[in-house]
Amino acid sequence: MSDAFQKMFPNMFPNPSPDWMSAGFTKPEFSMHEMLQQFGADIDPTVLARLQAEYFLELGNLWKDFLASKLPQINDRRFSSPDWQKQSNHAYNVASYLLNARFLNLLADAVQGPEKKRQKIKFAVEQTIAAMSPANFLATNPEAQAKLVETSGESLMQGLGQMIGDMQKGRISLTDEAAFEVGKNVATTEGAVVFENRLFQLIQYRPLNKTVHQRPLLMVPPCINKYYILDLQPENSLVRYAIEQGHTVFLVSWANPDESLSDVTWDDYVEQGAIQAIEVVQGISKQEQINVFGFCVGGTIVSTALAVLADRDIYPASSLTLLTTLLDFSETGVLDVFIDEMQVSLRERTLGDGGLLPARELASTFSSLRPNDLVWNYVQSNYLKGQKPPAFDLLYWNSDSTNLPGPMFCWYLRNTYLENSLKIPGKLQVAGNKVNLGKIAAPVFIFGSKEDHIVPWHAAYASCKLLNPKEKSQNRFVLGASGHIAGVINPASKNKRSYWSNASLPSDPEAWLAGATEHAGSWWPEWAQFLSEHGGKLVKAPTKFGNKVASVVYSEIEPAPGRYVKVRA
Repeated sequence: MSDAFQKMFPNMFPNPSPDWMSAGFTKPEFSMHEMLQQFGADIDPTVLARLQAEYFLELGNLWKDFLASKLPQINDRRFSSPDWQKQSNHAYNVASYLLNARFLNLLADAVQGPEKKRQKIKFAVEQTIAAMSPANFLATNPEAQAKLVETSGESLMQGLGQMIGDMQKGRISLTDEAAFEVGKNVATTEGAVVFENRLFQLIQYRPLNKTVHQRPLLMVPPCINKYYILDLQPENSLVRYAIEQGHTVFLVSWANPDESLSDVTWDDYVEQGAIQAIEVVQGISKQEQINVFGFCVGGTIVSTALAVLADRDIYPASSLTLLTTLLDFSETGVLDVFIDEMQVSLRERTLGDGGLLPARELASTFSSLRPNDLVWNYVQSNYLKGQKPPAFDLLYWNSDSTNLPGPMFCWYLRNTYLENSLKIPGKLQVAGNKVNLGKIAAPVFIFGSKEDHIVPWHAAYASCKLLNPKEKSQNRFVLGASGHIAGVINPASKNKRSYWSNASLPSDPEAWLAGATEHAGSWWPEWAQFLSEHGGKLVKAPTKFGNKVASVVYSEIEPAPGRYVKVRA
């Protein structure tokens, strides 16, 4: 099974030797130091000696308890089932695993050297610890064994069938994918495609109110995922919420690139993507200024586009909303382990002049950031226990990945993650213009998620000082609970979680948090208030999709959600 998983998840494993992968989880007499030496790790001999002494002391105590038939205390949710305590061999296997895992993490923390190297070693150790859990193997998982007996082997047959099916797909099924269909029970908000080019379709949504704000809202989602994370179902759709607040909403639905788009660049995404969308929305609405919205990489793209337009002395944004977006890449969280000169240069050699980064590789990278939740949990339930995954709209979206054009991806890696050039005024030239984010003259609403492992909230906060510097007091930062997706998709109607707000914007994000007030429920109403302040007066809602702009007629091409979002990688 390990070979199959290496193919399905090429970024999940740190590529240590087979001996390293198994050592320490099947026998107690492993050499912890040798494991980390294979990664070139240096540890202070004094610290190493202390950790080894502590380890063997705790291991000895564990054996004493075993001989005395005293069951160990296990406080790990992966092993919360009573099945792990019914037989002492399973309980002690888990206790040994947790002991080894804890000391491997302590060793990783003790590694000396550059932070980047330490981060990579720690990530590799965490991946291996997650992979070697006794819960991941039939021979050491009593829950799966009990299920096998209970079903007279049917669970194993079902699990093998599901594993073979996933191997053919090249990914683990996180949800019952047959339960969802784009346009049928996800991405169902009524609208129409009113413009398209090779990179995107532009959707205009039907108003729900008799009057709307004069200035429309253009939403630019990330191009590394499908747009309908913003429009899952009516009760958790941010798109529908914005419409309900009286905004005429337009949304970019990015193409899922195939070989015909393998030469597309970052400049193309900015000029033919975000800028083209802005111009079409201006034309249809007959408004010089519009409210602009970007989520994750979509925020990076649309911010670059507004900076390019500012260099052309064009200022189309009445306001800018950025959700979990990186503009200053000084702090990039766990993704930093994948970025260094060697890896970026390799990508440039293989994809820089053309080609596609496969969706599967992107998906496996993001799954590796939370291996217990997004990989091994499903290995246990789907394959070992033969359970069919439940229907969950967010996980269906998570599995509907997209490819990326190689040249665009390589530019993005080098100029943002590796060299952090986007924040430096005038250093980059995009679409023929110098990029200076400080020239974006529009009030900005910035949202970060407190537990975001992809865009750490400190990094999201850093955008406050880059944008609209002359009118910084107009900017707002809001911090939501939870992570990169769940923090954003937190419907006002559910009254779940919480968020923090603070009108002042000190340079230190922790100082901002210290002075912030926590509020129960969703942050969406805070955003709605900001948006209404910059939406202009109320006017009669449009009754038709599109409009005539000079000699150009924008009309309904096809109903939302359109063709592009239905293309699967």
